[in-house]
Amino acid sequence: MSASKDQGLSAKRGAGVSERFEEGAEHQHPGHLTDPDAVAPERAAEAALRPRRLEEFVGQQVVRDQLSLVLEAATGRGRTPEHVLLSGPPGLGKTTLAMIIAAELSAPLRITSGPAVQHAGDLAAILSSLDEGEVLFIDEVHRLARPAEEMLYIAMEDFRVDVVVGKGVGATAIPLDLPPFTVVGATTRAGLLPAPLRDRFGFVGHLDYYGSGELREVVRRSAVRLEVELEDEAAAEIASRSRGTPRIANRLLRRVRDWAQVRGTGTLDLEAAREALRVYEVDERGLDRLDRAVLSALCTRFAGGPVGLSTLAVAVGEETETVETMVEPYLVREGFLVRTPRGRTAAPSAWSHLGLAPPEPQTGTTPPLGRF
Repeated sequence: MSASKDQGLSAKRGAGVSERFEEGAEHQHPGHLTDPDAVAPERAAEAALRPRRLEEFVGQQVVRDQLSLVLEAATGRGRTPEHVLLSGPPGLGKTTLAMIIAAELSAPLRITSGPAVQHAGDLAAILSSLDEGEVLFIDEVHRLARPAEEMLYIAMEDFRVDVVVGKGVGATAIPLDLPPFTVVGATTRAGLLPAPLRDRFGFVGHLDYYGSGELREVVRRSAVRLEVELEDEAAAEIASRSRGTPRIANRLLRRVRDWAQVRGTGTLDLEAAREALRVYEVDERGLDRLDRAVLSALCTRFAGGPVGLSTLAVAVGEETETVETMVEPYLVREGFLVRTPRGRTAAPSAWSHLGLAPPEPQTGTTPPLGRF
């Protein structure tokens, strides 16, 4: 088979992996309004609000400064920059930064994800179709299959892949040289990355939750892109309920815009922000219906705990994984819930937020426990 046909097949296989990644996104859970994960229907809306250049990116000042230095130095030397690893909770801008890196380098961007690359052949097809200087973005890189992960080690370090031809004792490994490229990996769980893979990233940046001032700026910039009039008080109100996450801030902004268009004056003022978020059940601390249901069950049905995770999930009619991954992180971070070896317990702020008085401690009683 000719080299041109090989490249055509490789590009086709690489495109297939990216298509499977997008198809997988279509079948994600619909999520809640305050869910930091992206769901397929809102990807187009998110794309319209993404900053295009590093100077437009709001927040993450330390990572921005470091990344700017890395990119400018590589551009000045006329070489591809080192591989970049971005870690942090979902919704903080890892994908946006990957797109900005490609834009700053004036290079094409190839997007895939760890779960989509389940075989070494899938990764070989993607790598063999890369052009010189291209940026390969791998979302959830910690979920790469082990064979693909080991192939990526060599590709990142030596810009080479070994293509195995044949089977059994007759198998032969043919080395295939790759043009220089840059891998940008994103992960929400950096601790799950194997050390050999983590060590091959020359730059590692960790994204932290945003402050209220930064989120106000995010909301204001997004309002300009949406071509809506946003008052400062409304921007502050939306930012205060966004859980420190730009994705949630933009999602709430779009819901406030809908309310202002249908029931308001068209201007996103403080009244529109409060009424819209009341309709969508997002309170002043950013808690939604499910968050309050978990706290209410913990406080009223289990006397503040401790109670096991599975029991708590059954009490609110949700899956255990949903409560553990979508609800608990924010409640723990905001001091409403405490995770202990015996189970989950309600903090004093949980009682006050619900307008309840904590029960008097009783001696000789055993608090209810569930499996955890």
